[in-house]
Amino acid sequence: MAESDEQLAERLATAAGAILLALRADGLEGKALGQAGDAAANAMLCRELRAARPDDGLLSEEEKDNVARCRQSRVWIVDPLDGTREYGEGRDDWAVHVALAIDGVASVGAVALPGLGITLTSGAPVSLQPANEPPRMLVSRTRPAAEAVFVAERIGAELLAMGSAGAKAMAVVRGEADIYLHTGGQYEWDNCAPVAVAQAAGLHVSRVDGSAIRYNNPDTYLPDLLICRKELADEILRLAAEYSPAP
Repeated sequence: MAESDEQLAERLATAAGAILLALRADGLEGKALGQAGDAAANAMLCRELRAARPDDGLLSEEEKDNVARCRQSRVWIVDPLDGTREYGEGRDDWAVHVALAIDGVASVGAVALPGLGITLTSGAPVSLQPANEPPRMLVSRTRPAAEAVFVAERIGAELLAMGSAGAKAMAVVRGEADIYLHTGGQYEWDNCAPVAVAQAAGLHVSRVDGSAIRYNNPDTYLPDLLICRKELADEILRLAAEYSPAP
């Protein structure tokens, strides 16, 4: 039987994670480890995707972009190592993203969390856990978004600092947190796979203005993102709209 898109995404994300763990065990550290990991994981992912799906487009953080992909309906969007800093520091909050966007929609996704030994996929959605009380909101370890802090204060949410975008999104999927509100700018490879997995699990996913997120654009920059439990979405979107930076 032919390998499905979901099976392919899961297999490759998990395999890239194994490559990254093996490299880290070899003794490299910091920036050198991150560069080696990015290169090795990217080479494998791009080679395998081109072999398995030769008619599909491909967008990777570590490959020179070919905007001809924008004319294709099916485009794989990958981040070989999301959270390079955390990976180089020996932490667990980093990820591998393998996603398939179909007609601009994040349709298939796998997010490997190699440090935790798990891969979450849109093909096998997890059951959402009970909400945390008070709610928990994930923010960047180094630069928490002012909008997120504003919203958290008004809903009484506890702020949790974490590394990569994939790790944060999957923490919501896994029930460790309830909200991931990001307004510091990302690129399509930062969130396409996490969005596919989060949507499949039954979470709310949108831009911070409530609009849908579209992929396979000529400009791959995505300014903002909200992944949260559906029952919290309306209030979070309302409060985010009220936020205005201090003059």
